[in-house]
Amino acid sequence: MAIVPAMAAAAGPGLPAFDAGVALDASQAAIGRRLSDHELTDQRGRHIRLSELRGRPVVISPIYTSCFHICPTTTTHLKRAADVAFDLLGDQAFTVLTIGFDTPRDTMERMRDYARARGIDSPQWIFASADAATASRMLDETGFTVAPAGGGFEHLIQATVVDDRGVIYRQVYGQQFETPLLVDALKQIALGQGLEAAARPSLAERIRLICTTFDPKTGRYGFDYSLVLSAVLGVLIFSAIAAFIWRSWRELLERDRSR
Repeated sequence: MAIVPAMAAAAGPGLPAFDAGVALDASQAAIGRRLSDHELTDQRGRHIRLSELRGRPVVISPIYTSCFHICPTTTTHLKRAADVAFDLLGDQAFTVLTIGFDTPRDTMERMRDYARARGIDSPQWIFASADAATASRMLDETGFTVAPAGGGFEHLIQATVVDDRGVIYRQVYGQQFETPLLVDALKQIALGQGLEAAARPSLAERIRLICTTFDPKTGRYGFDYSLVLSAVLGVLIFSAIAAFIWRSWRELLERDRSR
């Protein structure tokens, strides 16, 4: 895992030092936790509640808009990975929620400008602001730890994958994480793997998702016909063995009767 603080600067006098190990423990402990129904404001000024996003997965990415290198690069990479996931799962398969945690500065206008600067104008991507108390409670629930440092902040670079019931399913770490870390989590949710109340996709959709694999050369997912061929060959071999055993057993029975 690529786990790096957003800034390398030391904490200022009187400020708590950032401990990446403690932050990672808190992040992992959040897996399986159901998020509360927090109210946020999107980049268009609309008030939204997390409950409105239920029914499909949500990828939550905390940033602060005055970060001029790490956060923008993180969001740009997340966009590339999200585009791959949308291509595979459908353009309405999940929602991305980028939330600003530097609440005095990360206003609706700043979040809107941040989205524009990244070239993101998708209805499935929300850039949200919130009051300090709401942002703090929500990010605490996601296991996100942040500490002021050198005029900025230190934190793990973390994207939280929330399932369609509002339960944290996986944490993805790193400024430029491997695309399958995110896409496979969303794919598993779509397949209903490990979820108590997931809507099962059709058999054809399950086969399509199971038989798509990531190609690092193209950076995309594609249908792997070799998996289907292997499955068919496996069924044929198993059937042939079963037929052989059945015929042999029948022959033995007939011999016993003839005696």
